[in-house]
Amino acid sequence: MRSTSPLLRSAYPEYKSPYGPKYHYQPHVAGITAKRFTSFGVNAGMFGGVALFTVIFIASGIPRLQDDVLFKLPIVGGTLESYLRKKIPASDSPF
Repeated sequence: MRSTSPLLRSAYPEYKSPYGPKYHYQPHVAGITAKRFTSFGVNAGMFGGVALFTVIFIASGIPRLQDDVLFKLPIVGGTLESYLRKKIPASDSPF
């Protein structure tokens, strides 16, 4: 690498080939670039979606969750409400 000192600089500019690599500065914060941050966000979103689905699936038998969350969703509330709604009298329900 050539020195950038004015005393050692040549009278002619350095030749830069148009076919050579195009180096540029890549901004980062503590080594985390925008590409890594985006891929981390996508992965975290996917894991979060699976975790939310699992929690709702496991807890879908709780009547409070059915009334407050599931029946307010457009698809579940309209089409599956009759399937999910229990026909057990309140006196026989353990909840």
